[in-house]
Amino acid sequence: MEDGIERIAGALRRAERILVISGAGLSADSGLPTYRGLGGLYNGCTPEGLPIEAALSAGMLRRDPALCWKYLAELGRACLAARPNAGHMAIAELQRRKPGCWVLTQNIDGYHRAAGSPPERLIEIHGELAPLYCQNCGRRSDELREHLERPLPPRCAQCGGVLRPPVVLFEEMLPAHACQTLAEQLARGFDAVLAVGTTASFPYIVEPVLCTWQSGGFTAEINPQRTDLSDIVDIHLPGRASQVLPALLERLARG
Repeated sequence: MEDGIERIAGALRRAERILVISGAGLSADSGLPTYRGLGGLYNGCTPEGLPIEAALSAGMLRRDPALCWKYLAELGRACLAARPNAGHMAIAELQRRKPGCWVLTQNIDGYHRAAGSPPERLIEIHGELAPLYCQNCGRRSDELREHLERPLPPRCAQCGGVLRPPVVLFEEMLPAHACQTLAEQLARGFDAVLAVGTTASFPYIVEPVLCTWQSGGFTAEINPQRTDLSDIVDIHLPGRASQVLPALLERLARG
């Protein structure tokens, strides 16, 4: 472990342009449940017998907003009950020390922002759980917590329409602005890419790792378990992000 941390720290020390890719494993260290897999919030299927992908889909929000919101609310309550952990803080500090460091996150909890990551170098590719907005009139509502304490689905105070969060539901396209920003930064290239707590299930998560590896840049993965990235990256570090990232930052500071 120590050798791996030293190796990653050395690569980050030399790098100017860095990309940190974060997934559910990072926020799991805050106690936040994940969508899928061992220890997941729904273990792939809801009590209604639906795949979680169907319950949290754009089609379900249209057909049965109360059912969709049942699970959106579970995620919302979990996010509000937890806080950014030492891993989020370490990433934000890395961005302060390295002005060319970007974060690409799959997480919708907003913890990177709360930890201090600069919004202008943060790509939230799956959106956020707040603020809510009305699907009919577009009115914004910042009070996520209050809406979760009322009957679901939450309704617009102005027109009575169903509110929704700016999160990417299943069956929906990724946000255009986030995709454009990612494409622009990928075109510029990265000296180092660090994948943290992600199973790399999506092509737009794997692509930055592959592109950087192919161009001769440094790639690393921090994850307790092996993933599809593990055989691609220069180094796989089997540890929890909330423990490894602070140690990595400390080693980086020694110079």
